[in-house]
Amino acid sequence: MSAGLKYFFSKDHTWAAQSEDGLWLVGITDYAQNMLGDVVFVDPPKVGQSVQQSTVCGLIESVKTGSDLYAPLTGVVQAINEEALFSPEKINDHPYDTWLFKLAPEATGAEALLDKTAYEAGL
Repeated sequence: MSAGLKYFFSKDHTWAAQSEDGLWLVGITDYAQNMLGDVVFVDPPKVGQSVQQSTVCGLIESVKTGSDLYAPLTGVVQAINEEALFSPEKINDHPYDTWLFKLAPEATGAEALLDKTAYEAGL
């Protein structure tokens, strides 16, 4: 995990961490990437797209299966991590350092997310 960032987790196995610019970085958890296996393709939401907390906003495919990507917070997508799109294996190698998209939340919504201890207890 990146030093200085506080991570929050959804029951849908995505994480969110507020960056210095006030936007939220979003990625998938180590558990999710482990269950998926080798990630080969990511289809995140588009820049400018509104996403709703706990609803499908994209797709992640691995050599084993495809899986829906769920938004951990409600907001508008501000950026996509192009590096993750072109090198999706980074998601497997460094799931907490490889964000998929940045989100400007409409309201925090973080109170509905879990801290690391609570998330891991639910696995």
